[in-house]
Amino acid sequence: MAKPPRRHPPSSQAGLNGLAKSRLRWHFETLLFPMPTKTKSSKSKKSSGSKGVKYVYFFGNGKADGNGKMKALLGGKGANLAEMTKIRLPVPAGFTITTEVCTYYYDHNRSYPPSLDRQVDEAIAKLEHAMGRKFGDASNPLLVAVRSGARDSMPGMMDTILNLGLNDRTVRALAERSKNERFAYDCYRRFLQMYGDVVMGVQKRRARITSPLRPSSRG
Repeated sequence: MAKPPRRHPPSSQAGLNGLAKSRLRWHFETLLFPMPTKTKSSKSKKSSGSKGVKYVYFFGNGKADGNGKMKALLGGKGANLAEMTKIRLPVPAGFTITTEVCTYYYDHNRSYPPSLDRQVDEAIAKLEHAMGRKFGDASNPLLVAVRSGARDSMPGMMDTILNLGLNDRTVRALAERSKNERFAYDCYRRFLQMYGDVVMGVQKRRARITSPLRPSSRG
């Protein structure tokens, strides 16, 4: 089943500099929820409305809301991450937005459940607490990977954004903490390229683009 079309953020959110919580919700909605599957449970949830439905499943610190048997709801990645967390493998904290959100999106004129904002905000707060970092922090910023998923493996079909949380200010913090300015700005470059491609719809050129951090061949 096709994924929801990419949306451009509202004009008030157009700039990349100053990325904060209010914008992260949109990114996670767009990319992290798995592909939907038609199930009896989804029909019952649709008829009863979105109130009280759990759309966000957190995992971290050895605990997870989901488990490995919930691939239809969490997608393969989400279910496996939850299971690995429960058996105490060293999995960084995160959360999964369920396939029910994608189903709701198409069943309700391309809109999201009213309770999703609150659930995502709560999950982000848990993520910050678990990792000991905060989005946009000038000294210890939190960076995350946003990945789409599906119940079954779909190589080459999923979108990814790495290093979400970097901006003109936090990249300096990363450079200072890593003691490697080149590494920090290369991470920022990668984020901008993925953000432009996946979120803003800016396609890569056919010609090979040389990294601005790569030594010039001209000497």
